[in-house]
Parts: sequence; C-alpha cells; structure tokens
Amino acid sequence: MGIEIRIGNEDEIVIAHQLMKEAFEEYRYLDVPSSAVNEPIDILRKSFQNGSESFILCFLDEVPVGSLRYRLQDDSIYFSRVSVPPFARRKGIAKSMLKWLENYATKQGKNKAECKVRAGLSHNVRFYESIGYVITKEEIVKNPNGFEVKTVIMEKSNLFC
Repeated sequence: MGIEIRIGNEDEIVIAHQLMKEAFEEYRYLDVPSSAVNEPIDILRKSFQNGSESFILCFLDEVPVGSLRYRLQDDSIYFSRVSVPPFARRKGIAKSMLKWLENYATKQGKNKAECKVRAGLSHNVRFYESIGYVITKEEIVKNPNGFEVKTVIMEKSNLFC
C-alpha cells in the first residue's frame, strides 16, 4: 500500500474539488449545510491562481484519496477542507496528510498549525484532539452561504517537537 502526498498543481484542482465534494456530501443535510457541498470550482481555482491558497493531494496506490487546502500565515499554517471521501476513510489518510502538512510548515519556518471546525461535529473535534490539536477559541462565523455556524479554532503548536 503506497501513500504519496504532495502539493497539487493547477491541472489537479479538479481532483481536489471532486474529493472535497465527495467528502462533504454527508454535511448537505445538516441544519446549516456545509458550504463545501455547493462551492464552485472557481473559488479554489481563483485562490490558487492568486497565490492566497494552495492544496495537497494524497494518493493511495496512485488513486486520489484525500486533499486539503492551506495557506501560510505569519507564524502558522492555516488549513481547511480536509477531504477524505467515504470509500477511503479509516485508513489513516487524514492523519497522514496533516502530518505531512505539519512537516511542510516547519520547513517553511512555521511553528503552529490551525483550523476551524464546526463545534457541532464532535467526531471531527475529537479527531483533531487525538492528534494533538487543542481548542483555543470559540466563535460564530458566517459561512459563504450567509448562515451562522458555531465553530472552534483548533491549534497545534511547537510542530517541530
């Protein structure tokens, strides 16, 4: 079983977008649906082209099984849209991608990784806690569809440890 994780290129935006759509489909029917379900590919394409966001892809035996988006900030790396479709779950894909991202961040001189997680998705919060992330703040944000969503900001510091 060969896992390959790498930064995606412009030609692979369609792969990252498809993985995200598949992974977030289960959140379509929440009280406040995830904006990822209907996010147009142009959002990712534009942020990639203007340099405000990049993405990684994870392949298992050359089959795309995961993606996430990230951007470098002053002292940290911020990531979002961690996407592993149902057919690829329970294989350590998300953990592998986050470990790769944390290593990448340290090579870029960053010592902290952070993300926002829906507070109501306790299994996602527990997942991040299980790999060393802690809740540092709670807030209500408006998603791109205009709905208010209670979120927690989670961080992992001292990535080089």
